[in-house]
Amino acid sequence: MIKYSLQRIFYMILVFFIIMLMCFVLIRMLPLPVLPPDDPHTQVVEMRREAMGYNEPYLVQFGLFIRNIFTHFDWGVSDKLYFGQEVWEVFKEKLPATVIVNLYSILLSIPIGIFLGMLAALKKNTWVDYTISTLVMAVISVPSFVYAFLIQYFFCFRLQWFPFVMESGTDYFSPEMLRSLVPPVLALSFGVIAGFTRTTRAELAEVLDSDYMLLAKIKGLTVFQATIRHGLRNCFVVIVPQIFGEFLGILSGSLIIEKIFAIPGVGALTLNAINGPDYNVFMLSTAFYTAIGLAAGLVVDLSYGFLDPRIRMGAKE
Repeated sequence: MIKYSLQRIFYMILVFFIIMLMCFVLIRMLPLPVLPPDDPHTQVVEMRREAMGYNEPYLVQFGLFIRNIFTHFDWGVSDKLYFGQEVWEVFKEKLPATVIVNLYSILLSIPIGIFLGMLAALKKNTWVDYTISTLVMAVISVPSFVYAFLIQYFFCFRLQWFPFVMESGTDYFSPEMLRSLVPPVLALSFGVIAGFTRTTRAELAEVLDSDYMLLAKIKGLTVFQATIRHGLRNCFVVIVPQIFGEFLGILSGSLIIEKIFAIPGVGALTLNAINGPDYNVFMLSTAFYTAIGLAAGLVVDLSYGFLDPRIRMGAKE
């Protein structure tokens, strides 16, 4: 497991640098944003561009870019959106909104998804199972931004239960803020709930037919007790890694949702950097989402071995 983990981490870092190099070269091939001549920050931006080697070959520029990150954690300054401001400082201000929306979404999705999966497995091959399975397939097939528009129309416009956009401020636990977070959290949760439901139903339906579950029932345990004590415990070997993967992966899926509900997070920042364009902001956002995607796969693979000692990734037969 240690050897396999080190190999996976090495390959993850290698892939990360390859993706960053490709994005860096492609973004530097585009024309630079024109600097306003009368802005006091123009001279600062020009000096930073000179220090970053904007007149040097692309590989030299990338080397300077990486060196500044590792030595000073310097991602440069904003050329367009937040003219003259440090990119990392802007990113830090946007990150909490993204994390809190996705955290609420995953906390809502886990119990509902597991409960519906248990219900479908316990009622296997009945109308309950068929209904839940059909709804799961339908929900998974629809993108999250479609749910966002439907929620805005019905709950925000027609019923006026919630505001259209997220409340401004940083108090994410105030009643007004929680109320404004309900629409984006729901829009993100539908697909995640369907994913947990499908996984739980598939794993638990197989476990319920096993011999040790029959033995537990013979000993006097009810179906519910046997499912909770023995069935779910074995299913968690698959469900828990999915929780880790969903939490990391959902961060990369909230770009459009953040834009629709005006959430001042990393997703909206990334889209604004593309439309800006603001190259340094885009590079930091690209690094964030690339690292999230690679880390999600790594955490899911390694968690199997930690949850079940019988599983050893990379072990020889």
